[in-house]
Amino acid sequence: MTGRTSKGAEKVTKKTAKPAGAAPKLLSGGNPQIPKGYGDAPVQAYIAAMPDWKNEIGRRLDALITRTVPGVCKAVKWNSPFYGMEGQGWFLGVHCYASYVKVAFFKGASLHPLPPGESKQKEVRYLDIRKDDPFDEAQVASWVEQASRLPDERM
Repeated sequence: MTGRTSKGAEKVTKKTAKPAGAAPKLLSGGNPQIPKGYGDAPVQAYIAAMPDWKNEIGRRLDALITRTVPGVCKAVKWNSPFYGMEGQGWFLGVHCYASYVKVAFFKGASLHPLPPGESKQKEVRYLDIRKDDPFDEAQVASWVEQASRLPDERM
């Protein structure tokens, strides 16, 4: 048996191995399935996999957050990019849905003015960005800057 693989092992390998360079799978609602990872690379992979017009929104949001919060930490967890401060936790997350991109401010109830989307969670507020919505970069930057200074969420 040395140097040989069982037929069962070959089947498992074939089923679980992804071809190199394969495009990420889109989950229901068009959210990219990206493996958990820390740093810029997994976030950029997520953004690259965002379908259609959402890709441009993802690039604009990432650039705005990076510009507004120098030294921001990034990760992909639960198939969503997260942004936070080193050793402090996360202040913002992004998620794709079928018809919009949701920006979650984890301590959004403390932002002024309040982001428009309410949550079942007392502290969380959302900004839903749809295809033809105007993108108020100054307002989003203000929320990002405020959120980055609040106590962050441990996840």
